Amino acid sequence: MNAVSRALPLVVLAVLAVLPPVLTPYTSDLVVKILIFAVFALSLELLVGMTGLVSLGHAAFFGLGAYMVVLGSPAYEAGNLLVLLAASVGAAAAYALFVGALSLRTKGVYFIMVTLAFAQMAYFVFHDTPVGGGTDGIYLDVRPVLGPIDAGDKRHMYYLALGALALTYGLLALVRRSRFGHALAGIRVNEQRMRAAGFPTYLYKLAAFVLAGALAGVAGFLVAVKDGYVNPELLSWHESGAVLLMIILGGIGHLRGAVIGAAAFVLLKELYATQAFVGAFLAEHWQLTLGFTIIAFVALLPKGLIGLGERLRGRR
Repeated sequence: MNAVSRALPLVVLAVLAVLPPVLTPYTSDLVVKILIFAVFALSLELLVGMTGLVSLGHAAFFGLGAYMVVLGSPAYEAGNLLVLLAASVGAAAAYALFVGALSLRTKGVYFIMVTLAFAQMAYFVFHDTPVGGGTDGIYLDVRPVLGPIDAGDKRHMYYLALGALALTYGLLALVRRSRFGHALAGIRVNEQRMRAAGFPTYLYKLAAFVLAGALAGVAGFLVAVKDGYVNPELLSWHESGAVLLMIILGGIGHLRGAVIGAAAFVLLKELYATQAFVGAFLAEHWQLTLGFTIIAFVALLPKGLIGLGERLRGRR
């Protein structure tokens, strides 16, 4: 990786940091949504791209983190932002520890199905019981605060999401370069050889699973604070499938790919659901158009959108 590639994330971060004054309320909200889903996609990239564990139940940790914000907030006053963030991350990490401890004893398609089963269990807890308001979900009456930081302020919310993305990206970049990250890469390539070399691969995978769940909890915290509302669909398999599509679209195995994939997915969904761009019929059936677009991207760019730059450089 050359110096320009290394500096690119910092340049993008700097650009995003100075954007708010020129953004409209709509575009600001859209950027915040992209930032949140980029955090969510990065959390799954840790599992899929860095460890080789394909999970179809990652939304359980995302939704659990979101619910903890609302359930832990006072009824008619602002909660403490740090306390609620800790509750979201802690609950998501604890459930990830439970799910990972059991599901990591399986492999391949069995692992995928077990993670899906655990996610559906969590989904039905909130969907079929009054714990989280049932199918209607529950509202966050007052956004949390921390000193002068008020998450109900659009500008503050923007920088909270941007800061969370920067910290998540930086943390995973450090993990990738660490001994732990190299061990995860070895497990992805050949777990049996790593085990023969003396590495406790189960514990390494469990640590990665818990960290990924905790980061998904951060994304859940942010989406609950942003929207002021949570419902069981946040834990559904559709959400797990969507975040998996994000990292596939961007390019599995790259942190930047996860961010690019999240941005592309959110923007394409927004585009295809807007009547002014695609007309009433296509806007009503945006899932179909989005599905065809993703199939086309996967067929034409097997390495994801991040591979497009490599292909263009190769033609020079």
